[in-house]
Amino acid sequence: MIIDDRTVDLRRALPADAAPAADVWLRSFAAALPGVVRPRSDDEVHGFFRHVLVPLCETWVAESEGGDVVGVMVLEDGELAQLYLAPEWRGLGLGDRFVALAKEHRPEGLSLWTFQVNGPAHRFYERHGFQAVEWTDGSRNEEREPDVRFVWRP
Repeated sequence: MIIDDRTVDLRRALPADAAPAADVWLRSFAAALPGVVRPRSDDEVHGFFRHVLVPLCETWVAESEGGDVVGVMVLEDGELAQLYLAPEWRGLGLGDRFVALAKEHRPEGLSLWTFQVNGPAHRFYERHGFQAVEWTDGSRNEEREPDVRFVWRP
């Protein structure tokens, strides 16, 4: 796949991708959600990717032609649990490709959670046919940040 004149491959994550995928997550979270407090340290995020997300979940990465991991997506059952892009790769169509892949792998439908303060994510998911169906005060998430659940049904 070519994005902005650069070749990017989407593929299942390998154990060696855990650290660079965690780095993408950390950079993306900091750029997109500067006011949201992370409950986990950088080391804990790396451990979560290494011990949980990559080996136990359906984790995908976007790899640039230079071999860098520039995006990560995690599917857990019918949930799009994680979708994070390196900040310099936002707005180039990579997120669109990840959502298309998620829909291909979950044709019966998907749900996801995002923070209420993340307006760009709301617009992105709505553009892809997701509808907001539930708003919470954040008491059920680690960050204690109000969130919203989106659902896509074919």
